[in-house]
Amino acid sequence: MTALSDPTPLHVKKVRLAELLSALSHALDMTEGEPAGHCVRCCWIGIHVGREIGLGDEEIWELYYTLLLKDLGCSSNAARICQLYLTDDLAFKQDFKLIDGSLPQALRFVLAHTGLKAGLANRFRTIVANVHNGGEIARELIETRCQRGAEIARTMRFPEGVAHGIQNLDEHWDGGGQPLGIAGEAIPVYSRIALLAQVVDVFLTGNGADAAIQEVRQRAGTWFDPRLVAAFERAAARSGFWETLQSADLQQTIYTLEPAQQMREVDEDYLDDIAAAFAQVIDSKSPYTSGHSSRVMLFTDMIALEMGFSQDRRRWLKRAALLHDIGKLGVSNTILDKPGKLDDEEWTAIRLHPAHSETILSRIDAFRDIAPIAGAHHERLDGKGYPRGLRGHEIRIETRVLTTADIFDALTAERPYRAAMPISQALAIMNDMVGTQIDPDCLDALLRSMSRIKPAAAA
Repeated sequence: MTALSDPTPLHVKKVRLAELLSALSHALDMTEGEPAGHCVRCCWIGIHVGREIGLGDEEIWELYYTLLLKDLGCSSNAARICQLYLTDDLAFKQDFKLIDGSLPQALRFVLAHTGLKAGLANRFRTIVANVHNGGEIARELIETRCQRGAEIARTMRFPEGVAHGIQNLDEHWDGGGQPLGIAGEAIPVYSRIALLAQVVDVFLTGNGADAAIQEVRQRAGTWFDPRLVAAFERAAARSGFWETLQSADLQQTIYTLEPAQQMREVDEDYLDDIAAAFAQVIDSKSPYTSGHSSRVMLFTDMIALEMGFSQDRRRWLKRAALLHDIGKLGVSNTILDKPGKLDDEEWTAIRLHPAHSETILSRIDAFRDIAPIAGAHHERLDGKGYPRGLRGHEIRIETRVLTTADIFDALTAERPYRAAMPISQALAIMNDMVGTQIDPDCLDALLRSMSRIKPAAAA
C-alpha cells in the first residue's frame, strides 16, 4: 500500500540569497576537506579587508559572493587527484593549502601524499611521474577547478566580476600562481582578497591567529598584494575581529555584512536555478556520476506525473532529486570510484552520505522540507536500508518516488564496478525489488512513462 504524503509547503517563502548560499557553502567546505564554515569564515575575513581598502557597496556585494562561492569548482578535479596521486582527495586538498609552493615543500608534500596504500613499485613510479611533471599537473588541476567554478557561478546569475574572482583565485601577486601566471593588478581584486582570506582561515583553524598573521606576512609580495596584507592586519587588530570569526553565531553575523541596498531575495525560478547549479557541483565529483542528478530529476518527474502529483509538488520534488546526493561531496573519490568491493570503513562512509545531505539541506529554510526526502533515498521498505533503517509506512511517498528514479539511473548508467545495462534488464531487476526496496506503484508509474516514450521515439 502506498504511503500517504505528508502536507508540504508548495510555495517557498522569500529567502535571502545570502542565507541560502552561505548555508550551501558548507557543502563546498566538505569537498575541500575543510572544517565546516570555512567559506563563511573567509567571507568575514575578506569583507573586512575589502572595506578596509575602500571598496564600494556594489564591489562589496560581488566580493561577498566570490568569497562564499570561491570553491564552486572544487569537486571537478577530485577524481583526477585520486588518479594522479593514488590518494584520498579530501586529505590531499586540505593539506595542499598548508604549503607555500616552494620546491622543498612541494617535494615533501608529494612524497607524503602519493600512493600510501599502493604497492611499493607503483608508488615509486607515481612519485617520479608527479615530481617530473609537477608544474603541469598543478596547472591542470587548478585550471579545471577555477574554470568550472566560474561557469557554475554564471549559471547562478552572478555577474562577471564574481565569475572572474572565482576563476583567478589561485593566481599570485608575483606571477607564480596558476593557471595563467598573471601578476599584480592584473589579478582581480576579489581573487586577491579571497586567496588571502583562504590562507588566513586555513592557518587559523590549524594553528591559531598568530600563525595565520605570520603566514600572510611571510607571503606578502609573493602570494599576496602587500597593500591587502596591511589592510588585513589593520582589520584583525580591531576589537572583536577574532572573537566573532571563531564564534558559533558567525553564520548569522555574515548576513549583516551584505550591503543592505544590494540585498537580494530568491524567488521560485531562481531557487530552481540554484538547485540545478549545485547539482552540477555534485555530479562533477566523479566521472561515473556525470549527469546523475539531472537524470534522477527527470525520472522522478516522470514517475510523479504518472502518479498524479500536482505541478507545484512536482517542482518541489525535482529540487529534492537534484540535491539528494549533496552529501557525497564529503566522500573521497577513492571510495566513490573504487572498482572493487568496499571494505567496512569505506562502506560506513558511503552509508553516511544521505545523512550529510539531510544535514546540509535542513540548514536552509527554502530546502528544509525536502531535507528528509533526500536524506531517506537509500531507505528500503523492508527496513534494511540506511542511514536510519526506516521501513514501510515510515518512508514517505515522495522518497519512494525518488528512490525508484535513483535505482533506475544507477542501473542504466556506467559505474566503476560494472558497465551500464540495457533498460529491459534494469527493469527486470527492479521488478524483483518490489516490496523490499521499491514501491510497486512507483515502478508501475515508471513503466507507464517509459511505454509512452518508446512509441514517441519510434514515430
